[in-house]
Amino acid sequence: MTEIITAELVSIDEPLGADKRAVIDALAQRVAAQGRATDGARLADDAWAREEKDETGLPGGIAIPHAKSAAVTQASLAFARLNPGVDFGAEDGGADLVFLIAAPDTAAEEHLAVLSKLARSLMRDDFTAGLRAASNADEVVAIVRDAISGAPAAAEAPASRAEARAAAADTVDAAAVDDALLIDGRPARIVAVTACATGIAHTFMAADALTATGRKDGVDLTVEPQGSSGYKAIDQRIIDEADAVIFAVDVDVREQARFAGKPVVRAGVKRGIEQPAQMIREAVAAAKSPNAPRVPAASGTATASAAAPTSLGGAIRRALLTGVSYMIPFVAGGGLLIALGFALAGYQIASPHEGADVNNAVYALQNFTLWNLPPEGLGYYLGAVAFQIGGLSFGFLVPALAGYIAYGIADRPGIAPGFVAGAVATFMGAGFIGAIVGGLLAGLAAWWLNRLDVPRWLRGLMPVVIIPLLGSIFASGLLLMVFGGPIAALTVLLNDWLSSLSGAGVILLGVILGLMMCFDLGGPVNKVAYGFATANLAQGIAGDERYLQIMAAVMAAGMVPPLAMALASTVLGRKLFTAPERENGKAAWLLGAAFISEGAIPFAAADVFRVIPAAMLGGAVTGALSMFFGITSRAPHGGVFVFFAIDNFWLWLLSIAIGTVVSAVAVVLLKRYARRRPLEADAPAVAVTA
Repeated sequence: MTEIITAELVSIDEPLGADKRAVIDALAQRVAAQGRATDGARLADDAWAREEKDETGLPGGIAIPHAKSAAVTQASLAFARLNPGVDFGAEDGGADLVFLIAAPDTAAEEHLAVLSKLARSLMRDDFTAGLRAASNADEVVAIVRDAISGAPAAAEAPASRAEARAAAADTVDAAAVDDALLIDGRPARIVAVTACATGIAHTFMAADALTATGRKDGVDLTVEPQGSSGYKAIDQRIIDEADAVIFAVDVDVREQARFAGKPVVRAGVKRGIEQPAQMIREAVAAAKSPNAPRVPAASGTATASAAAPTSLGGAIRRALLTGVSYMIPFVAGGGLLIALGFALAGYQIASPHEGADVNNAVYALQNFTLWNLPPEGLGYYLGAVAFQIGGLSFGFLVPALAGYIAYGIADRPGIAPGFVAGAVATFMGAGFIGAIVGGLLAGLAAWWLNRLDVPRWLRGLMPVVIIPLLGSIFASGLLLMVFGGPIAALTVLLNDWLSSLSGAGVILLGVILGLMMCFDLGGPVNKVAYGFATANLAQGIAGDERYLQIMAAVMAAGMVPPLAMALASTVLGRKLFTAPERENGKAAWLLGAAFISEGAIPFAAADVFRVIPAAMLGGAVTGALSMFFGITSRAPHGGVFVFFAIDNFWLWLLSIAIGTVVSAVAVVLLKRYARRRPLEADAPAVAVTA
């Protein structure tokens, strides 16, 4: 295992480049040159992708770019001592000690443990001093091998309360502890979890930094590093006795419910390395504050419930977006299945069956099987199957919207009351408006109930019995007795208004929907327009074609921004775009064709004030044309690939093409003639691949 580093993987005071990308590239090529990776460029790209998520520069002139990559065949450490140092994002300046940590994407636990040992060693001054004093590559290899063979594998959590107390007994003295770190006259008891995206380096460095700072400050602190090689859970009795919790994490905390009800301080894992003392003091302050954020009950994932408080409007907006995001898979999957049913069996599959109280799909499934096919044949029967599955999926639309709006407010305890409120909204005919109101009511009720200070014996019943019961009674009761009727009447009025639209009114609706779809490219406004279309698609399939027209207009307009950016950057105005943007433009052709509006985001991020207005102009034109032509879509997603579900498909394509040309020409003209104030350095475009 000591062969994880060799002299050939070490660079001493050699110029590897002026920036961190060049250094990463050079070290990755060293790994590949030694036969430890099949593709140095791919390893470098994987390490760079991790670097872009969170810079790996650390205080003290250290950088640890790292990646788990399919290109790596043998876990490796490549080291460079740089003079001068290169900026890797640390606040105190450039890094002169750089380790590229390369692990296979299927790395065994023993490899990950060795890499974790290195990360822990970087927190020791004698280790980094030895690396800076080394005169040749062999000395560096010896120092590293000694560290990874002698350092503990991981900052393991104590197996019991007795171990934890014994470990702290020699260092925790209440008389020597700062008063700010005392609780009830004794040193504060803190538990912490550290975790990063790869679970190799930052996880254990943060664990060591918190542990060392806690020992120095006299705080009784126990850390659970959740690394890629697994983790040893803190004994539940230690957690129960803790005054507060620190989550220094970039990913979800595993088994977070163990910490339910504890005051919590949450930050990225890098802050646990750079500011451990501040985090510990914040945790102690949270333990003393009755208004501090707390770990939600029965929560398995990190959510906004445990985050710092936000405004009421911000919380509601976040909850609505959460609801729409979780609802869309039901709509997309169900809608595509319905469209497939139409393709296989024809539109008559949705019509009432003559002489029966059910539609043709249900009749076929009730009276025929694979071994006893209907007269229309196998395709018709499979179409009935697809249509029925899609219809059942659509049946979850309103309950899912309400349930996950409640989840966005109250985390898991809000799901059951929210789903019940959504079912009541369906029963009342209140539609998606009823789902929004019911989800908000259920979420607020569950959030309030979850904050009650109840006896410990009752806490276990709260998320599984008390909150679902009382939350459902509150939210669903209000819908049934107070809000449901008026909302249902409002829904009827909205339907009547849409049915009465004609001429200019229809075109104006298309313009508005097109503008909304292109305003923020998958953001809140885009999701409102898309949610409105998909939430009413079931009514369109049931016979109200106006909603099918809305769906067609929304999908067409959403395809315009990526297609327009592709046309502008690869055909009309290549010289006006950077090389990365031109590469993104190639991918945007496919993304736009598949109705993935986010394909235009790299362009908007680099030049928002010229790209977004141009995209909105083209989207408005397309939305207006689609509504004017009366085009309908029975599929909620898929772009040109669901052509079989779109009536007047060629007119629909024409609408998209006209809007795309308008938008592309507009962005080219704006880039050519609308000058902007130069910035010190333009941010590079974000690469997107299809």
